[in-house]
Amino acid sequence: MLRFVFLLFIASAVTAHTPVLDMNAKNESAPYLIDDAEHSKAIYSELDGDPDFYKLDEEQPFDFYVGITTAKMEGCTLKSKFSFDVYDSSMRLLDKRDGSKFEWSAWFEKWGKKWYWVGPQIGADFKSTSQYPAGTYYLKIYNDDNKGKYVLAVGDDERFGIGSMLKLRGIMKETSEIFWNSEGC
Repeated sequence: MLRFVFLLFIASAVTAHTPVLDMNAKNESAPYLIDDAEHSKAIYSELDGDPDFYKLDEEQPFDFYVGITTAKMEGCTLKSKFSFDVYDSSMRLLDKRDGSKFEWSAWFEKWGKKWYWVGPQIGADFKSTSQYPAGTYYLKIYNDDNKGKYVLAVGDDERFGIGSMLKLRGIMKETSEIFWNSEGC
């Protein structure tokens, strides 16, 4: 019976982005490095007055997916809408997704059993619809006052190793406490 429960847990886990919690500031000169941009990740973070920056450095052409979400709490309206820009290695703007002009929608994530507000994305339904050439890219996450908690989803290749499975429970508990408390309503 225990083996069946473990296999069921693994089977359901492979349908989710790997959660990463990083509440540190990420500026243009010290961006958060996203290793393996095709590997799906949900990076939980918070703007603290300045935009956050992420860096992708890929040696081969890669399937490109980026989307932004935020926690949806019962009884609360959408508090902050987030936007993101994509830049090349010379910081030339390649794409811009304006969250303030986007119609955010509610979405229930079955594996984590949490509600999210889903914002703009490059791709569709949390999947890549385009391929980017090899190179270095930057993502800038921001909103009007550069405040608020968000989740940056990148990649669509869902992979879970034993190490990530062991960390998963603790990260999900911590993100629940930080992102789904109603104090910020």
